[in-house]
Amino acid sequence: MVKDEKKEGGKTLEMIEEGGKGDREFTEEELAPPHRATVGEALSEIVKGKAPVDEEVEKERHRHRFDNKAGIVIAAHKTETLETFTQLEVGADIEVHEAPIALLASDLGSDKAKGMTTEDAKARLLEDGPNELDKPPRITLCMLFIIQLTQVIIALLIAAAVASAVISATAGSSPGSVLSYVDSIAIAIIVFLNAIVAAMTENSANGALEALSALSSPISTVIRDGEEIEIPSTDIIRGDIVVLNTGDVVPADSRLIFATDLKVNEMLLTGESEDVAKTDKVKKKKDGAPEKLTPETMVFSSCTVKSGNGRALVVRTGMDTRVGQIAALLTSETGDKKGCLPDTSANQTPLQVELGKLAVQIGFLACGCCTIVFVVGVAVGASDPDNDDIPSWLYMILIAVTLTVAAIPEGLPLCVTISLSTGCSDMVKENVLMRKIAAVETLGSASIICTDKTGTLTEGKMTTVKAWAAFRDYNVSGKGFDPTSGGVARGGAVAADEVNFDQADKRDTDPSIVSLVVSAVLCSNATLARNEEGFWTPRGNSSEAPIIVLGAKMGIWPTDLEKFFGRVAEIPFSSSRKMMATVVEPVKKDVAALKAEFKYPIAADAVDFFAPRVGHVKGAPNYILEKCTTLLKSNDSDPTSQPTAVPMTPELKAEILAKVDELSSQALRVLAVAMRPLTDTSELPEDVDAKFDVLCKDLVLVGLVASIDPERDGVKQAVTDARNASVRTVMITGDY
Repeated sequence: MVKDEKKEGGKTLEMIEEGGKGDREFTEEELAPPHRATVGEALSEIVKGKAPVDEEVEKERHRHRFDNKAGIVIAAHKTETLETFTQLEVGADIEVHEAPIALLASDLGSDKAKGMTTEDAKARLLEDGPNELDKPPRITLCMLFIIQLTQVIIALLIAAAVASAVISATAGSSPGSVLSYVDSIAIAIIVFLNAIVAAMTENSANGALEALSALSSPISTVIRDGEEIEIPSTDIIRGDIVVLNTGDVVPADSRLIFATDLKVNEMLLTGESEDVAKTDKVKKKKDGAPEKLTPETMVFSSCTVKSGNGRALVVRTGMDTRVGQIAALLTSETGDKKGCLPDTSANQTPLQVELGKLAVQIGFLACGCCTIVFVVGVAVGASDPDNDDIPSWLYMILIAVTLTVAAIPEGLPLCVTISLSTGCSDMVKENVLMRKIAAVETLGSASIICTDKTGTLTEGKMTTVKAWAAFRDYNVSGKGFDPTSGGVARGGAVAADEVNFDQADKRDTDPSIVSLVVSAVLCSNATLARNEEGFWTPRGNSSEAPIIVLGAKMGIWPTDLEKFFGRVAEIPFSSSRKMMATVVEPVKKDVAALKAEFKYPIAADAVDFFAPRVGHVKGAPNYILEKCTTLLKSNDSDPTSQPTAVPMTPELKAEILAKVDELSSQALRVLAVAMRPLTDTSELPEDVDAKFDVLCKDLVLVGLVASIDPERDGVKQAVTDARNASVRTVMITGDY
């Protein structure tokens, strides 16, 4: 493993330092021993002068004559390897997300370019097992039947049946007759029916759940033997190179080899719907900086790739992944047993616990009462009136046991089981499968519901609901990603059916809002299209999806803008800059012709969208406002008038920040959009920070876009129903 390399780091470091004393660097080919057929052939080449005569090469080759291939590679690349092993020498633990890819791949027996070989992959799959979460072995119907018999109250009934049979055999009037054992037979039938009904109900539920699991068989793309192949995700092993593209689900915890604009949704791990940017570059951690929950160089199992692409080296699979660790906390230990049966005491429902307590209480009371009856009977010399030969103490034992059997409620377990089984059947009609029959009672006795917000109470679909441009407010209707539903209207307008505004209130051709949306779409990478089922689905960053949907509602599609503007540069969003920037330029030199073809009513008089180059920026409002020196302002009396560019003053900035606070107080996520026409067409700096400094200054604020993750249909009614049932609903979220 990567951390274990430090054990031999000292010896290896000495070898590298010794081999690196000279100034000359040697290649792997020079250090490798020459391949000759025989010793005689080698001597013949030396005599004839055909063999290499470089003394330094021969000397260095002699020094490494006993090295294997790995040792030759280290010697040939001693400069960069020395730095790596220096870290190991000082005893620093290199975590997986910080280790050099070459070292990590070597440790896993893989190649970062060709991946694992087929033979090694098969061997490791047998060694590590499939890439899936551990599932407890399915309990057979016979075992489920036996488990039902281990309940305390059932054990009392079995004891009562045995005692009744013993009494009938020893003191009955006709011990050989079946009628003498009616009580014990009746109790045995009740116990059998109770156990078989419960066992069959749970067994059928388990079978249905396994059938549902079998319907899902995810496929992943990996590189093996240097070729891309598709395999079931369960066959992924440590050392595999997985190919990640937009929309893929990460099959296992992996270290990135390279990434291009890669963003991953880690809501499953963190609860946050914001996509996380990933990189293959290891950044040095600042002193005192807290450890990140999800390192930037790692992608984790079950997380979705929202944009970009990349390749990653699998380092953990199955239960060793982050999701596996969470699953281990949520599942009970499967190895605990009571004798030969699984121990289910930790998963007992409240009803099972109370029935167990009741059985114990009944047992103690019955035994106590019968003991008192026995003692009193023996003390007064009670005897059997039908048989004077039976001693008093034996007669009272029979009486005490008979009373004990009568005290056990034979029908209680069967009544409870039938009621719960009926509840399971009713839940199936509501499309709910109950794995354990007693879980029906648990659901019915719930008094508090703790629920996540993102994706549970909400749809997990960010939707633009408000906008602000040139000091004008706009409302946006519609829900989800359907661009054919909803539109844009003036601030304060209300859609009669939550979708369509009155014609007099519509503002989708207002130059202020059109300029805002055009600039925002040009600064986005997300796309929107129908999937195979016919539903509108965005691809890309979740924060950009509502912008693309808003543009589509106004007829502003990215593909339409690409006919006029071509992107020449991009600065991805980063947590330090808090903004993203793109640079576009007209696709034709005839700008006048392009303007004539451009059908969108933008604020052409205030800002030049067709400048030689234009930078478009979107991000956190407070960060962007610091970079703005100008903003668009419109004439309030005429909604169709062209906005004008005015200087940014402290008063205007304070007014804009107040608007941001107002929108944020409504649980809206606010993004600011700005732009900057560039007259300089020279090459932009290669360095990202230098490029950012050139673009993000003297910006023109275009407006604000406010989005929200709307609640799911039926959530309000569900919360109301829970409250009416005296069930408290608690929302657990990382948003605050």
